[in-house]
Formats: sequence, C-alpha cells, structure tokens
Amino acid sequence: MQPLQIGRIRVTNVVEWFGPTRPTWLFPDATRDAVERHRDWLAPHFMDARGRLLMSIHSFVVQAPGLTALVDTCVGNDKPRQNPTWNMLSTPFLQNLAAAGFPPESIDVVLCTHLHVDHVGWNTRLENGRWVPTFPRARYLFARKEWEHWAAVDGDEYGAIIADSVRPIVEAGRAVLVEGDHRISDELALEPTPGHTPGHVSLRLSFGGQEAVITGDLMHHPVQCGEPDWNSNFDADAARARATRRAFCARHADRDVTILGTHFGPPTAGRIVSHGDVWRYRV
Repeated sequence: MQPLQIGRIRVTNVVEWFGPTRPTWLFPDATRDAVERHRDWLAPHFMDARGRLLMSIHSFVVQAPGLTALVDTCVGNDKPRQNPTWNMLSTPFLQNLAAAGFPPESIDVVLCTHLHVDHVGWNTRLENGRWVPTFPRARYLFARKEWEHWAAVDGDEYGAIIADSVRPIVEAGRAVLVEGDHRISDELALEPTPGHTPGHVSLRLSFGGQEAVITGDLMHHPVQCGEPDWNSNFDADAARARATRRAFCARHADRDVTILGTHFGPPTAGRIVSHGDVWRYRV
C-alpha cells in the first residue's frame, strides 16, 4: 500500500507475509464456483488466475498529531506455532519496519484489534531466553473484554500464544485495558466490532472531515463485501460476526470513507459501494 494521508494522519503498512490462500481454508462456503462469480471485481488485486484469494499479514503504522501507533503485530519470530506456515518464523519484519522509518523505540502505542495469533506476535521478542516487549516505549492497548476472554485460556494452542505474546506485556505493566469505544486521541477512536472474537475492535481515523477505518478481522477479504454472510473458520460467534459485518458495510457504503483491510492484499485501501442488497470493494 502506498502511504495514505487522512488530513494530518498518515498511514503506512509494513507487510510480514503476502500470498495466495485456498478459499475454503478461510471460508467454508467459498467453493470454486462461488468465488468465480466475483472474479470481475476481485481480480487482479484480490484473486489470482487460479481462483485463490490474495491476502496479506501486515501492521499499520498510524502517525497522528502527537503520537505514532502500531495497529496489530502479525505473527512474530521464533515462536512455535501449530500452523506450519507460521511456525518458528525468521522474517525481517522489524528491519522492514525500521526501514520504513519506524524503529521499535519510535512507537508510542500498540493496538491489537484482537488477540489472535497473527495480530499479537511482534508484541514480544526473544531476548536472553525471555519474551520481552518489542516496543520499549509503547503502551499496549487491549480491549478489556478481549483480554478477559483470553486470559482464562490455558493448556491448548491459544494458551501458548497468550503466554508468549500477550501475558508478558501484562506482567511487564505495559498493557492498558480499555473499553471497546475508547478514544486514543482526538483523531483515533476504537469501534466495537464483535463476532470474530468477543472483544474485537476496529480503529476509526478522522481529521478535518476525512475518515478511514482499519477493519481488523471483521472482514478477512474483500469477497465478504459481496458475500457478507460468509464467516471465516475462525469466527467465534458466527451470527454476531455476520451481523457486525453487514452493519459495518451498510454504515460505510457509498461514503467517502477509506476502508483499510487488515488482511487485504495491495493496494489494501479502498471504499465500500452498494451492489443490490450487498456490496463491492473498490480500489
């Protein structure tokens, strides 16, 4: 994504991974024929010639007056994960972040839209055998409802994820538990978007009448604008996720609001437009 200007707010994304994804790995309803009927508006940016969905794992850096915020922190390095694609990664993500102008010490706020594995990984890094906060000056914002849900998890895959990527932040006194509608600054405010997880939030950006929203995982891919009832295999509450997604699309459709998808491949930024009783995503 090219850096985006929203008034005096500047948004940059730094990519950890980009590539094709088998549609049914993510969406059980995404059969080949079902996906193909959207080719005319998904290709070439969000769908490849073989019908696979093009997706990204990235962080957004939001530079607003008086602060620099990092939104979601990808998968991270050196972490044992059940997904073999994400297991014990060794990527240049931090170097790429610094090359974009954002060394770890420049980050004031880290916001995790939710506490899934691909949104918390770089919260911590391995240092002398211990998981320590990656961003030494930052306050880490977690929705209170989200933390309370995952804090009780122990002994399964997610217990390990919380143990190496979230709990060290809490134990270091760096976590700030906030409500789902928390306002970070005059320009940045959280928006509750539950369903994918219990305390999932999105981030609204506004300055001088210009607006943008960072979605988190209320949508994983633009195809869900055209198929808003398609839930991912990872949505905790299917009915609520569908209702949240439909309400979000209806609220922002046909308005001058830039939608920044947390897993949308490049160009990543676009707008929602009406298409009958559903929607399309236009870049």
